[in-house]
Amino acid sequence: MAYSAPRGTVDILSDVSGKWQELEQLIRTICVNYNVKEMRTPIFEHTELFTRSIGDTTDVVTKEMYTFDDKKKRSITLRPEGTAGIARAYVEHKLYALPEKLQKYYYMGPMFRYERPGNGRQRQFHQFGVEMLGLESPYVDVECMVMAVTVVEALGLRNVKLHINSLGDEESRNTYREALKKHFAPALSELCFDCQQRFEKNPLRILDCKVDKDHPIMNNAPKTIDYLSESAKNHFDKVCALLDDLEIEYVIDTNLVRGLDYYSHTVFEIISDDPQMGQGSTVGGGGRYNTLISELGGPEVPGVGFAFGMERLMLALGNAQNEEDGLDVYLMPLGEQAKDLAVQIITMLRANGFTCDMDQCDRGLKGQFKSADRYHAHFSMIIGDEEVKKEVVNMKCNHSKEQTEVALENIVSFIEEHFEGGHHHE
Repeated sequence: MAYSAPRGTVDILSDVSGKWQELEQLIRTICVNYNVKEMRTPIFEHTELFTRSIGDTTDVVTKEMYTFDDKKKRSITLRPEGTAGIARAYVEHKLYALPEKLQKYYYMGPMFRYERPGNGRQRQFHQFGVEMLGLESPYVDVECMVMAVTVVEALGLRNVKLHINSLGDEESRNTYREALKKHFAPALSELCFDCQQRFEKNPLRILDCKVDKDHPIMNNAPKTIDYLSESAKNHFDKVCALLDDLEIEYVIDTNLVRGLDYYSHTVFEIISDDPQMGQGSTVGGGGRYNTLISELGGPEVPGVGFAFGMERLMLALGNAQNEEDGLDVYLMPLGEQAKDLAVQIITMLRANGFTCDMDQCDRGLKGQFKSADRYHAHFSMIIGDEEVKKEVVNMKCNHSKEQTEVALENIVSFIEEHFEGGHHHE
């Protein structure tokens, strides 16, 4: 039988994994700049965590989760998103008791949703997200949004626009919920089965419906922003003022409601018209959630966060091979004595932090030079019987094509001086 990867999963092969590392390193660097610390949570959790936190009327919970019973008949779910696990760990380990009231965490790793695979969308996909827990503050909302924008700009995405909206506080949501029900009630029988179910439990979800999105009643649905309480309106006005001060372009998008039940106040999405992503692509998004921690058994602790699907960010990075990803040195021994010496040299070079490989196939120079090209090696180090006798190596710079005889004890300093002098750009 020929085996293949399950539908909706992909193998990240070695020719692509370097790009993944580049993306991960970029994310980690930005997180360090923002004083956001990494948290790693389990890939599977008790199912109840997701039904309670994400909401049992959402598509994620009702249609997309990978859920199974373990050997003790406990219901277990592969994580479909990262926020719930961070919130659970925050409560379980009493991180709210730490002296710094605002705690900032990021996560990065595989998530699982049973949905139709497509470009940049898989059943096992990778997500990067940030959660800032402890303060209900428009300043923290804005820090979160600016950080999200920073990530996409660092990737070189063009035509990026921040879309924002406010769902308001609990008082606003209750008023809005009643307005929505009143609006949709006359046409309820014309809406899909799912929307009819959502009508009582969570009418906000009707606005997210893919089936009824073109129904005329959707066009003139009430807007959240018209039902904000005074304090919720002040919060949102301050968010807008701070973004204005930072000269960050944004659009107030009253159709933006975000799919998960735990959101309140500010919600946002980053939309790109970059040709690599496709017109109007949502790159990532997030928002404020003030009741999630208490719903999971913790104290009344507010939070705000965002998440990006990393496959979508990978589309932004493109597939160009970066010359800088090449090896520093490819060692080319000719004969057994040369190979013995090459093993010693390569071990010493790696210990000094250089990226190296060597020919293990006992090929001639022509075949070895081809490998040096494929690995984008900066230097080819040629070692034959003559070099072994003289205790030297021949260093060929594959950019300038210059070849230099270098004594064994001077190899490290020769490479360092070459790189520091900028000769590798020639």
